[in-house]
Amino acid sequence: MKSAVETLDPTKVRLTVEVTLDELQPNISDAYKHIAGQITVPGFRKGKVPPRIIDQRVGRAAVMEHAVNAGLSQFYANAVRENRLHPLAPPDVDVTAVPGLSGDDDQTAEELRFTAEIVVRPVLDLPDLSTLTVEVDGTEVTDDDVAVQLDALRERFSTLVGVDRPAADGDFVALDLVAKVDDEQVDQVSGVSYRIGSGNMLEGMDEALTDLSAGESTTFETRLVGGDHAGSTALVTVTATAVKERQLPEANDEFAEMASEFDTMDELRERLRTQAGAAKAAGQASQARDRLLERLLADVDIPVPADLVQAEVAEHLSAEGREDDDEHRAEAVEESTTALRRQILLDTLADSLKVQVAQDELLQYLVGMSQDYGMEPTTFISMMSERGQVASVAGEVARAKSLAVALRRVTVVDPAGTTIDLSTYIGTDTDDAPAPGPVVIGEPDAEADPSAPPPAGPAGAASDISSIF
Repeated sequence: MKSAVETLDPTKVRLTVEVTLDELQPNISDAYKHIAGQITVPGFRKGKVPPRIIDQRVGRAAVMEHAVNAGLSQFYANAVRENRLHPLAPPDVDVTAVPGLSGDDDQTAEELRFTAEIVVRPVLDLPDLSTLTVEVDGTEVTDDDVAVQLDALRERFSTLVGVDRPAADGDFVALDLVAKVDDEQVDQVSGVSYRIGSGNMLEGMDEALTDLSAGESTTFETRLVGGDHAGSTALVTVTATAVKERQLPEANDEFAEMASEFDTMDELRERLRTQAGAAKAAGQASQARDRLLERLLADVDIPVPADLVQAEVAEHLSAEGREDDDEHRAEAVEESTTALRRQILLDTLADSLKVQVAQDELLQYLVGMSQDYGMEPTTFISMMSERGQVASVAGEVARAKSLAVALRRVTVVDPAGTTIDLSTYIGTDTDDAPAPGPVVIGEPDAEADPSAPPPAGPAGAASDISSIF
């Protein structure tokens, strides 16, 4: 098999493949066997019809079509692997010649020839990581830091108390709600508790409830994001039945005894100071990761395939019923472009650093995802495998791990310029010694189906590779 690649633009190539008749022969033989088992010819047992009779009855062209369809995905995958391409979307395949039939030059072809236009991951020019310096915040703990820790602890022991005043940010409001679309009621809830400022209900809810007292109602417009009327503009009437504020217990020795193993507030504050310091030290690793990623995204030229972005945005808007919302379309384009730039960068980084994902790392990540989805791990992993999404998950793990590995190459300093050792949080290269049964990320799948869409990576799952990734 011969193949050649023509670069059309930084994110698209044309792959030309030629497959000899000898290489196609196993698929032709299988095609004859398959067709022989499907047709009935007088004088021959089913499955025993010879090729010459099949050519007469069904036609050589039908046999070759079956053979090409059966072998095309494998030939494409082999060519992708040999040319070290990284497809980002299904290819546009055009078969231009089939052995024994007319080719694109109107002559009888001697080999299978096809082209595939492919949206591919662009080649990036990554900087030498050893030359990069990332600055993070220091770990000095202030009295304000301790106060934040203490307030968080007090909130765990707080109580909600009804108040006779208009609702304000942070208050809890018990409410009744009725939603109508074109004067038709589409939803109704009663007795729901909502904290103003949480932003986890309808858009516009925070503004509507602010300054509303118990027993008062107001109406506002919003766009529904779920259910049968997703994307529709609804008129929502909300009634506050009660307004409550969170009251924190006093920070005294009595509270220290109740909330901790200490007898005095001084002792509790000292423990909170220690915890705040540890949290800041761990936070340096997360901060270093984020700032390194920001630095690379800013410094590296990352071409993004516009067609792929537009397709993702169209699918997103269609799912929400917001095809005509130009403002939301612009937001979706920006979000999709940013996400794709990040993925391209991290995939390239993982390849550059030869990142491998061991089976136990992948399993750990999948178990964590199963908990996020509220499913039993074995059932969840089986479902992901059946859907062909395990490779996509492995890619997510590799991307997260690539940042940890990259951080070991850069210099991380605090505001005073002191180098910081983050190995406790990001590990060392020794930790990544090959383990039994690694899942190698970066090479195209030899069994990839050229017509199959790339698996969708689950969103929102957190990796447990290390304490920060």
